[in-house]
Formats: sequence, C-alpha cells, structure tokens
Amino acid sequence: MKARYDVETDTLVLILRDGRVVESDEPRPGVILDFDGDGQILSVEILDASRRVENPRAVTLVTTG
Repeated sequence: MKARYDVETDTLVLILRDGRVVESDEPRPGVILDFDGDGQILSVEILDASRRVENPRAVTLVTTG
C-alpha cells in the first residue's frame, strides 16, 4: 500500500494495489473509490484532506496479530 498527499490540491490518495481504473464511485461527498475491471478497490481518494484527516502528511502503519 502507498499513500500520497498533494499539498496543492489537498488530496490524500491511498493506493491499495496497482491496476487500471475502469470505474470510480463517490459513496460520500469528498471520498472517491477507484475500481479495476474485476470490481476490486484500487485506491481511495480523500478530497479536502486537511479538513477530514488529523494529519494528512503523516502516515502510520499499524499491524495486529
């Protein structure tokens, strides 16, 4: 997984897997899901990230088990 924050557009993108986006959906305003041809989620885009995420410039990976 990769995370990218664009300061200019205030957009946080969480890339879950590589692939070609064939469809996007906005289930909530400002949250966009990108899907591949098999319906698998490729990425999550969060618009106006500085208002929605505590610190969009910092990413902490937490693992369990």
